[in-house]
Amino acid sequence: MTSIAVHAHNIRARLGNSEILHDVSLALPQGRWTSIVGPNGAGKSTLLKVLAGLLPHQGRVELLGQPLEGMPSRLRAQRLSWLGQSEPAADDLTVWDVVMLGRLPHQAWLDAPSHTDRAAVESALQSTQAWDWRGRSLGQLSGGERQRVLLARALAVQAQVLLMDEPLANLDPTHQADWLGVVRCLLEGGVTVVSVLHEISMALHSDDMVIMANGRITHQGASIDPGTHRALEAVFDHRITIHPLANQWVALPN
Repeated sequence: MTSIAVHAHNIRARLGNSEILHDVSLALPQGRWTSIVGPNGAGKSTLLKVLAGLLPHQGRVELLGQPLEGMPSRLRAQRLSWLGQSEPAADDLTVWDVVMLGRLPHQAWLDAPSHTDRAAVESALQSTQAWDWRGRSLGQLSGGERQRVLLARALAVQAQVLLMDEPLANLDPTHQADWLGVVRCLLEGGVTVVSVLHEISMALHSDDMVIMANGRITHQGASIDPGTHRALEAVFDHRITIHPLANQWVALPN
């Protein structure tokens, strides 16, 4: 039986006076990559923030079999890592120090970084090809470089579950391919990855897909399943078609 990493039950969430999520339930399997896709305004980012415990909501979220609400914040930060859109970070901090922030959940108050912490930061910077910038300030980097550093910070946590909201923002095609390689390495290590993506062809590389529209889930299934492809085409009003190309699936405009 497949273990569930994140389980959401009857989620409702509001932003201001508007209800964005309407009674959403889903189960995300452990050790797999799930992409959440759908048109603008579908509620994808809102759902991901609820799963991360970042937005108030009605309903229940479970992380690795335990209720997220009430879980000690330190334990939650060790088990779940988050990479959001336009993540804040002090521009005067060095890249090394920014990524070391990902190790805070594992450190005692005011303790100096351990050998394990330093090794985790180096590994994260190497995997995102940001190692050469470790002594530069974050404010000196381009948007794409900054995004890779923030990804490294999320990786340095070494959490069992990694949630990413539009992680490919500002990344050129080469570094999008590098990101895909990072995700595959995480999956080999048993990490659960959940990503909100606008790049449908990249999302089709994932194991599973959650398709959303108007604050509801319209389909959840394997990314290679023909039913998932039909649901994808439908949610985008048949303005895209899913085709096989070079042993993978791609979304092409009609």
